[in-house]
Amino acid sequence: MSSSLEKILSEIEQLTPQEQLTVMGHLVERIKKHINQAQPKRKWSDLKGVAPYPLLGEDAQKWVSRTRQEGDEHRERLLRGEE
Repeated sequence: MSSSLEKILSEIEQLTPQEQLTVMGHLVERIKKHINQAQPKRKWSDLKGVAPYPLLGEDAQKWVSRTRQEGDEHRERLLRGEE
């Protein structure tokens, strides 16, 4: 820990609890602004082509049923020690 940080923390410890909360609130707001600037909002069009192939051209309910059945079969094989 740097000496500057140690000094700041020492000074914060001398503040009243309400003043310490004010310091914390200030820091939280600074961090929120930094995070919001660092992560630009994404557009829905950016997601084009991200979905895996099974989601395209297959009925959603059939896909869910099929993948659940495949998962069940895989777990059964694992329990029997086949994989």
